Amino acid sequence: MKNLPIGVQSFSKLIKDNKIYVDKTKYIYELVKNGNVFFLSRPRRFGKSLLISTFEELFNGNKKLFEGLYIYDKWDWTKQYPVVRLDWNTLSYSNPETLTNALLNFLEKVAMENNIVLENSYLGSRFYELLEQLHKSTGRRVVFLVDEYAKPAIDSFSDIDTMTAYGNILNGFYCVLKAADKHMNFIFLTGVSKFVGVSAYMGLNSFNDITLSRHSVSICGYTQEELESYFAEYIDKVSLDNNMSRSELLENMGKWYNGYSWDGKTSVYNPYSILSFFDNGKFDCYWFRPENPTFLIDRLKKRNNIEAALVPVMSSDWAFNGYIPDHTGELSLMLQTGYLTIKEKEYTSNHAILYTLDIPNEEVRKPFLEHLLNAYSNCPIKDMQILVSDMQRQICDGDASGLEKNLHMLLANIPYDQHVKDEAYYHSLFLLIMKMLGFDIQEKSIISIGRIDAVWTQPGLTVVAELRYGARKVAQAMKQIHDRQYYEAY
Repeated sequence: MKNLPIGVQSFSKLIKDNKIYVDKTKYIYELVKNGNVFFLSRPRRFGKSLLISTFEELFNGNKKLFEGLYIYDKWDWTKQYPVVRLDWNTLSYSNPETLTNALLNFLEKVAMENNIVLENSYLGSRFYELLEQLHKSTGRRVVFLVDEYAKPAIDSFSDIDTMTAYGNILNGFYCVLKAADKHMNFIFLTGVSKFVGVSAYMGLNSFNDITLSRHSVSICGYTQEELESYFAEYIDKVSLDNNMSRSELLENMGKWYNGYSWDGKTSVYNPYSILSFFDNGKFDCYWFRPENPTFLIDRLKKRNNIEAALVPVMSSDWAFNGYIPDHTGELSLMLQTGYLTIKEKEYTSNHAILYTLDIPNEEVRKPFLEHLLNAYSNCPIKDMQILVSDMQRQICDGDASGLEKNLHMLLANIPYDQHVKDEAYYHSLFLLIMKMLGFDIQEKSIISIGRIDAVWTQPGLTVVAELRYGARKVAQAMKQIHDRQYYEAY
């Protein structure tokens, strides 16, 4: 068995250490053949860094590394290009001034490695000079590669002023690429989101955004076919270790880790999750990190907008247009950061595109709902699994008093100064609890005699609910359910 490439983002290291490489060079070849300026958005830990590294080795002409891969006999190995790769993980900055200095030092380092003396002192002019001199000294146009191009902005996500200041610097830097077009052979940038509407990143407007391109839906991530082909031995080993049949294991793997899609047809697994699963041999949430969705969850709670966490939602293509600070909706943020994905894509009668968005899989759903419920109720995450188990049993057994006791316990965790006297707030909280309990939610179900606040379904069980804020309204709600016979449809 070849070793798993866990944490390996260098293509040359991966190949030289004889680790598993899922061949993506067919997609790379088609891209290079059909264009030269690209931007790709994918969530974190989705293989973007490895993709950038593969481009780097390819344009450097390291033929031996590509033996046995799709592109090996199709690439012109006689041509080697000067490659400039900007790796934000190697740059240190703490404010706009240090960001400028970090970029200047980066340019100086590249120049020294290529025996070039730069004379311009300003960032944009110095960058242009480097590209021009690389072209002149090698006789070949430059390849420019950047992974997580917006990392400075992501690092200052909650500070609009700092984000804008970083953006002004980066705008001047990236705009040089357009001005230096005659010196450029190929440009490829990746990121979690495409920032628009900020002076920050207007320099990328001319890039071909291939995020939703049908030619790129599988350029990152593993398809089902790739999973079963490249990891066959690991599938057999883990199924044996867990006393599962191969088909049973694959079904569960699909529920936990598959489901990401950028066209509504082709779904892929998160590479980091799959590699971690094979390494540990157990189902767990490997991709999710508690600190990552803090900004998003705070925003969802502040606006009391958690619909997308509960049920599939419809969206037009505006959600893919990029991130605009203080303006972009929650759908856009959840989609670009990987908490939502495209489940279906359809065309309307006037040729507009509508997307159905939903949480990709169990690995994302479970911890995301836990952290969202924690934000609403202040219930410790470590206690949730026991609480959920109790409430599932109580609902199935019709144990109203036990369920009431646990609901009181859950609501008691909310600090006094955070209590919100708003029915909509508790409506969201209650629906969130039911989603955690594994119910399919049909919020605001419409029947012939009225609108039901919520219907929760499990195999063999349907719960009809009318929600009210205030003890005096409970009897009124129960009377409404019976008078209008909401239960008859079920």
